[in-house]
Amino acid sequence: LDPDGRHDAVINVQGDLPTIEPLAVKAVFAPLKDPAVDIATLAARIGERAQRDDPNIVKAVVAFAAGQRIARALYFSRCPAPWDGRGPDQPARRACHTGLRASPLELRERLEQLRALEAGMRIDVALVDTVPLGVDNASELARARRLLGA
Repeated sequence: LDPDGRHDAVINVQGDLPTIEPLAVKAVFAPLKDPAVDIATLAARIGERAQRDDPNIVKAVVAFAAGQRIARALYFSRCPAPWDGRGPDQPARRACHTGLRASPLELRERLEQLRALEAGMRIDVALVDTVPLGVDNASELARARRLLGA
């Protein structure tokens, strides 16, 4: 709850994902039904090898069981993850954040999710089927402007 007790959750929609679908935003609420979950985020399967190696794409390391769409986050990285990329049970997924002091892992990876994990918070991940366009450089900004008619 917020300090005034008016809201059960605060949803942080990153400005660098301008094409995120409303159903994806709605999906982030599902993990929060478990009172043990502190933070929820989304992930989608990475299909292209270039995306696995792109440091602008955050990878979520999550142990989903077969058929499961929600699971606990183990780690987040800008590097290919899991490191060897082998096995159908651990495909790479991209991670589609709080007021704590910056942690060593966060500073190393430049990922605020790691701040929460190092503080002992639980992050669960909801798997979604669509990946919004991420805007991390000038060419992606131009593409987003074309797609959005801006």
